[in-house]
Amino acid sequence: MTAALVLLLAVGGPEAATRQASADADAVASRLQAHYETIRDFSAEFVHTYEGGVLRRQVSERGVVLVKKPGMMRWTYQEPEEKLFVSDGEHMYSYVPADEQVMVTRLPDDDVASTPILFLVGRGNLVRDFEAAIDRDVQIDQGEVALRLTPRTPSAEYDSLTLVVDRETMALRQLITRDAQGGRSTFVFTNLDENVGAADSEFTFTPPRGTDVITES
Repeated sequence: MTAALVLLLAVGGPEAATRQASADADAVASRLQAHYETIRDFSAEFVHTYEGGVLRRQVSERGVVLVKKPGMMRWTYQEPEEKLFVSDGEHMYSYVPADEQVMVTRLPDDDVASTPILFLVGRGNLVRDFEAAIDRDVQIDQGEVALRLTPRTPSAEYDSLTLVVDRETMALRQLITRDAQGGRSTFVFTNLDENVGAADSEFTFTPPRGTDVITES
């Protein structure tokens, strides 16, 4: 019997390693959920990159985000095109100035994170709503950990969600989603500040005069 085989048997083999990885992922998920329960709001700069389609076309945009519980957020895209997505806790307003059009949708009434962004605003629970695993396919910096979350109830909008966080502070560094068509959407956050005292007025939106308003059921 080789020394390598003896060592493998001594530590329990692949099954033990799998159990340990699962325990590590569950521990990170629990710590992350506990951390976000202490956060009332946060602001950050972001770079949003999407790669998908047959030609694997990649699009990159940047802007700033402000989030406040429960259910409020403001995503201001600045480059290369101005766009604005505002949630006041009940409705989401999607506005592209160049289109002179606002799309209005209602947020889910329950607390399930039906879209990957909604967990940021207190919708859903990472431990209850997702199966957790350590994501080895994401490039991370030293001191970070990548947690891959697969929804226990399948979602039409995404297959899995990966959160890259600081291992010590649990501060969010990246949010990555993958869809059934092979698309990958990545948000990289910088200059993130938690509990900044954002006012509710930051999340109100009035469509500019002359803008078409389309309300989705």
